[in-house]
Amino acid sequence: MSEMSEYEETYREIPPTGVKMQILEERLLNKAAEKARNIQQNWGDRIRDEITTAIYRHAEKISGDVVSAGKEKTSNRNKIIEIDDIVTSRALGFPLMLFLLCFIFWLTIYGANYPSDLLSGLFSHLENLLSRFFSLLNSPEWLHDLIVLGIFRSLVWVVSVMLPPMAIFFPLFTLLEDLGYLPRVAFNLDKLFKLAGAHGKQALTMAMGFGCNAAGIISTRIIESPRERMIAILTNNYVPCNGRFPLLLAVSSLLMGAGIALSPGSLGSLSAAGLVVLLVVFSIMVSLFVSWTLSKTLLKGVPSSFTLELPPYRKPQVLQVLIRSIFDRTIFVLFRAIIVAAPAGAIIWIAANVSIGGESILHHVAAWLNPFGSAIGLDGYILLAFILGLPANEIVIPILMMSYLSTGTMLEISSLNAVKELLIEQGWTWVTALNMMLFSLLHFPCGTTLLTIFKETGSYKWTAAAALITTFTAVLICFLVYRCAMLMNVL
Repeated sequence: MSEMSEYEETYREIPPTGVKMQILEERLLNKAAEKARNIQQNWGDRIRDEITTAIYRHAEKISGDVVSAGKEKTSNRNKIIEIDDIVTSRALGFPLMLFLLCFIFWLTIYGANYPSDLLSGLFSHLENLLSRFFSLLNSPEWLHDLIVLGIFRSLVWVVSVMLPPMAIFFPLFTLLEDLGYLPRVAFNLDKLFKLAGAHGKQALTMAMGFGCNAAGIISTRIIESPRERMIAILTNNYVPCNGRFPLLLAVSSLLMGAGIALSPGSLGSLSAAGLVVLLVVFSIMVSLFVSWTLSKTLLKGVPSSFTLELPPYRKPQVLQVLIRSIFDRTIFVLFRAIIVAAPAGAIIWIAANVSIGGESILHHVAAWLNPFGSAIGLDGYILLAFILGLPANEIVIPILMMSYLSTGTMLEISSLNAVKELLIEQGWTWVTALNMMLFSLLHFPCGTTLLTIFKETGSYKWTAAAALITTFTAVLICFLVYRCAMLMNVL
């Protein structure tokens, strides 16, 4: 019996009273509700995807009937579909994404070694010229040390260590963005975020966070649900941004892997790149776990559904990509780091050279932080560097290097190996390096991001929550890694 005849039979069964239409409506609504329950039971969450797929197929059929396309356009459209079937497939989507990330990081680490050494040699020559200039002026020794050994060397660190990786990484990342690959990454991660009780669009805001967490926070405006938008805001900082990638790349290439990563050549670069990829994957896992925890505690609710329409692939405009990545990202991040690093270098030089009770101010603060730092596999100087690096993540490494030197001056970079030797002299092990990267990956947002969170939420409470949740996560994970290494006796 067809549905219409079924409804007609229902209509005839109802006695001819004044409420006949009302009874009919109730019965039809009950039947519709029963059918909805059956569909939900049989299809579950797949019904949304099936309906969307059916709508797009029907629209495609209508388009094919009324619009005539040339063979070339039809062939291009079929190629895009074939590529998407591979890029977004369950079997190959994630391995391909990890391979691309690993390749980009390897190329960044391996390619940054030579220009970094070249820049350090150039700045070493400039430092000698500056020292001669101050000598000709008969300037006081403290003024020479403040400007040359404090401010200038901090700037040297920022440029020499951070510029080469950024100049390679950002154009490659922008190239993927211009190609249209990042929306495919968001598509692959959509289901994971839904399982975590968050909105699928959070994957897009997370992708924006790779460029800048402040931009990622602003991009959460695309999420309609206030609850899910708040989850996206609170967890966006787990994704490493422009300012933290140089630190991750530098530390991984300098110290990680007692055997392979410390050896020169492509093998060490490949192992360091693999480590950074694992850290990025781990940060995504932490973001998913914290999103799930928030959706079950502070921000309970049912995740919303949305449909992500993948944009077509575009032929990258290489010249525009280079200009945009260099000026909008590399120069922007470097300039911000320089602006913060110059006064920070002066402040740290003063704190390192002004003594109280026979010890410098810097040493007193680091000694006060050291017990807590040691408990999580770090030290007081590392924690102090992160605290002083609140204005910009880019200056954490320069601050740390300057703090480690007993003379209170920045290390003169002859090569990246000199940095490695300094860290080893300070008692660094593979656990210290790993926890340094983990803490950088998960700790409190920078000052710009915190200000953006406050502007987007209008709440001091949620801004403080964003800082406390991320910092608690960083401390907890570093503590667990350090304790596990102690129990396994592999420090």
